[in-house]
Amino acid sequence: MPKSVKKSCTTQSSISSYFGGISSRSSGSSARRGINRNPAEQRLPRGKQKLPSDGSSLPTKRAKLRHEQLVDSDHEPDSCESTKASEKASTSSKAARGPCSSTWEKLKGFSCVAEPTARHGDGERDDGGSKLCEHGSSILLPQDLSDHHSHEERLQQTEEEHEDDKEKLKEKQSPKQGFHLSLFAKSGGGGGGGGGHDTEPIPLSDSSFSSRRSKSTYTPLEQQVIQLKEKHKDALLAVECGYKYRFFGDDAEIAAKELNIICHLDHNFMTCSIPTHRLFVHVRRLVSHGHKVGVVKQTETSAIKASGSNRNALFTRQLSALYTKSTLVGEDVNPVCRLQDVEEGGNGDVALDPPDSFLLCISEKWDKLKKHLTVGLVAVQPSTGDVLLDCFPDGQSRSELEGRILKINPVEILVPSDLSEQTHRLIQSIANASTQADDRVRVEKRDSCQFEFPSAMNTVTEFYCNTQEKGSRCLSSVASLEGPVICCLGPLIQYLQEFNLERVLRNESSFRPLSCKSEGMILSAATLRNLEILNNQTDGSVKGSLLWVLDHTRTSFGRRVMRKWVSHPLTDPQSISERQSAVQEILESDSLPLNSIRSLLSHLPDLERGICSIYHKKSSTQEFYLITSSLSRLGLELQALLPAIQSQFSSALLRGLLLDTPDLLAPAHSFLKVLNEKAAKSGNKTELFSDLSDFPVLQERREQIQTVLSEIQDHRKEIRLKLKAPTFDYTAVSGQEFLIEVKNSMSSAVPRDWVKISCTKAVSRYHSPFLVERYKKLLQLREQLLLDCQREWTHFLEQFGEHYHTMKRAISHLATMDCLFSLAEVAKQGDYCRPNVCQSQPQIIIRDGKHPAIDLLMGEHNQYVPNNTELQADGRRTMIITGPNMGGKSSYIRQVALICIMAQMGSYVPASEACLGILDGIYTRMGASDNIYKGRSTFMEELTEASEIISHATERSLVILDELGRGTSTHDGIAIAYATLEYFIRDMKALTLFVTHYPPLCELEQVYPQQVTNYHMAFLLNEPDITSDTDGDEVQPEFITFLYQLTEGAAGRSYGLNVARLADIPDSILHTAARKSRELENTVNTRRKNKKLLSDLWSISDRSSLMEWSKST
Repeated sequence: MPKSVKKSCTTQSSISSYFGGISSRSSGSSARRGINRNPAEQRLPRGKQKLPSDGSSLPTKRAKLRHEQLVDSDHEPDSCESTKASEKASTSSKAARGPCSSTWEKLKGFSCVAEPTARHGDGERDDGGSKLCEHGSSILLPQDLSDHHSHEERLQQTEEEHEDDKEKLKEKQSPKQGFHLSLFAKSGGGGGGGGGHDTEPIPLSDSSFSSRRSKSTYTPLEQQVIQLKEKHKDALLAVECGYKYRFFGDDAEIAAKELNIICHLDHNFMTCSIPTHRLFVHVRRLVSHGHKVGVVKQTETSAIKASGSNRNALFTRQLSALYTKSTLVGEDVNPVCRLQDVEEGGNGDVALDPPDSFLLCISEKWDKLKKHLTVGLVAVQPSTGDVLLDCFPDGQSRSELEGRILKINPVEILVPSDLSEQTHRLIQSIANASTQADDRVRVEKRDSCQFEFPSAMNTVTEFYCNTQEKGSRCLSSVASLEGPVICCLGPLIQYLQEFNLERVLRNESSFRPLSCKSEGMILSAATLRNLEILNNQTDGSVKGSLLWVLDHTRTSFGRRVMRKWVSHPLTDPQSISERQSAVQEILESDSLPLNSIRSLLSHLPDLERGICSIYHKKSSTQEFYLITSSLSRLGLELQALLPAIQSQFSSALLRGLLLDTPDLLAPAHSFLKVLNEKAAKSGNKTELFSDLSDFPVLQERREQIQTVLSEIQDHRKEIRLKLKAPTFDYTAVSGQEFLIEVKNSMSSAVPRDWVKISCTKAVSRYHSPFLVERYKKLLQLREQLLLDCQREWTHFLEQFGEHYHTMKRAISHLATMDCLFSLAEVAKQGDYCRPNVCQSQPQIIIRDGKHPAIDLLMGEHNQYVPNNTELQADGRRTMIITGPNMGGKSSYIRQVALICIMAQMGSYVPASEACLGILDGIYTRMGASDNIYKGRSTFMEELTEASEIISHATERSLVILDELGRGTSTHDGIAIAYATLEYFIRDMKALTLFVTHYPPLCELEQVYPQQVTNYHMAFLLNEPDITSDTDGDEVQPEFITFLYQLTEGAAGRSYGLNVARLADIPDSILHTAARKSRELENTVNTRRKNKKLLSDLWSISDRSSLMEWSKST
């Protein structure tokens, strides 16, 4: 039957079951509407007895399902059979043809919460009727159910139903407030019971209505889903039902929309489904769109359940895993099963993990007396085990917090419900920065009481007091953390406990401070944006950024380390020199060991995330084998290279990284030897361990299975004698094993007690009573073996987790090697040099410097014009740069800052020579844009960034100010820019690059000749050609040829009309603008001339001087 026909059958039966419970009082109106008076009587399934019309006979209980039909009836109720029977019984019924429009209106009205219903006594009777109707429409009964029940069975059923009715009555009398089913059920579902005989309708409360419907209307599976949904209201639940996972209610509608699959009505809820083998694909898609997804699995197996006391009950289900953007760790969401997947770049339809997947928790502490805000921050990456801590003061602009968020680049942020308005706006602006839904940051709000210090401290104390792992962080070290950090750590522990990922917070070696002035250069949020260090400002992608230039890594874990290096340049000269020496040796050496190590790093899986998944005990056998085999191969290859490394490598950093790694990877060999490669790759845990001497439980279970198999094989002798077939052997068909296949022509030789399993036209297949019993036992032992193997597998992962920290250290060494190889690839480009980095004094001396990204984007055909830079703390430390628009001023100042960053991270730089002092930070104010989320205008944004620079910059900082003061009137803008620049020259004494279009600022060179130098970007001025037909009064705009060369001296004009011409402004407007510009310029020059004349005249004191002045003018 086509799917569309099957769905329509299900819908009609559900509707009919609703109208089967309508009272006789409404039967007349039902007949007028064209609805069968009692369609439930015609829809009784096989094995059910029809109730007498007078209601004297007792209602029958629901028939119990056979074991073979438990799973099917559990998740796919099929009502097509009963619908067909109903259609045959009453061909003239309008309900069988489908409900009319008035029926749908009736159905919609029934699903409302505050609906009138019957009194208690009649309601009890209705419940029985609705049970019967529900049976007839949604439950597939076993074929071997007897047609008659004994008198004793009827009495027992009657007592049970009276007990149910008493419970319902109690619930009606004392309604409970809780989860509203009406919010979860769809209006198209089959409703509950209606009113009784001659009763006046009275309203019931929501909870009473929900309680009644949960017992009388919903199927057992739906009731189970409702209970699970009550516990996890904020998650989309994927419920395992046999061979697929199903979503229900609102979850189904959301999942269908995001996954582009069909959602349909099934009984009371909308539902959609996905196949089990594609679970990881769909979970990742839902998570990438910001949803929290829960996976609910069956916790019972069919064979063991059939032999238990609850064999007729519903399969038990429990939430096995929760997933969000930052917690994608587990067997359900890991698509990598083979090394080929890594080499081919993974599956094309899988939402790939971002390089970093940090979960960030933020807390705020406001000191009312001091008017001081302190922000606490803890960031954890559950997939790799990294934990970052920080505590810092911040202002109204939240610039410090913004800079840290940009560096961390979290995929999920945990905040209290009472977050301040300024921080909320900042997080919203960051979360909505991407136009793609799967790139946006997920924000999780938690109860603010969890972020209060007493509550958070209790959580932290309880968590670390119960820790007994080796290397775990002690409580005293945690208690010594700052208060705002504790306020973040407590909620973070509670949140990760929901995902069973809290283990990453136990180890002390995973914790590291996010920012420390003694360890790294400070790059503010504005600097990261304006210099395009991590992303470009055009579309937010990596291409065109400094990270794009430097990142030639071959591994995922190396890529993450490179991002840390770029966003946290070093300030220790010794560490910088070690990196430079390592890069130089890789660049200049052609030794075979280096080439071998470089090839080893190619096509590796994400080892860092792999071992962390094992540490969480959430790894699949395929992932475990892939990770351990890669680690073991790396260890053996590096061990073989040790003699050459010791003799040929001179860099201390390279020797330290490579000599320790083989010993750190040694434990992987022993774990790999235990595994059966074929079973591990296929995910077969029953054959996973090649040597069972260390697994006595599995060994004993295998022996039990072998005993049963031997008994079954020995039983063939008896079968051969009975069938007189000496060569007989068992056959297996469609998963059924040990079948006795007999030709239909020889069926007379088959004993009467044999059970027929299947047949064809030619043969029939049987099980003897002995095989029935033994095969049942074998299935139970096999399923028990699966459970035992799962327990042993979890214990096996736990044993590997004891070596997690040593393995993580080895992988960190490999990541550092990958980054050094990447920097060597960058240094191979033309015109790169090793910079001389010294700590003596702040200075920037660059010869023939280039912008690294622009030079790479332009390629070899469009040569980038190099420029020199010279700034010294004890000499000329400020450059005022002027020149025409689009002359290259902004590119120049960016190139200076990027060269300084590259030098301090240990890289070669794009210059012929560079001598740089250690900078403690780079601060920039560039561009013109407002900030709607923070409620700031363009000029306010300019001054806020300038204020942040004034507050944080030191004499060892590089300050870049691009066109400060242009967002307001000319006089105010010039005044603010002049005063700010003079403060940096006279008081702060920082190295400063100041770009401006205000000529009066160039006068500071005369005021501070030892500290300030004027520069401009050179250009050629082409005077416009005046043709004969041009009016004499018409003024033509100038034509400028850009030379992009930095030259000493100030530019007199900015030549903005040239840019207007390049932007294709109409000629009529250009001519008008040129004429107006000439008029304004003449007016200003005239005023200046008159002012000078008046000044000179005022200084004349005698007649002779006056006569001389009059002659000169």
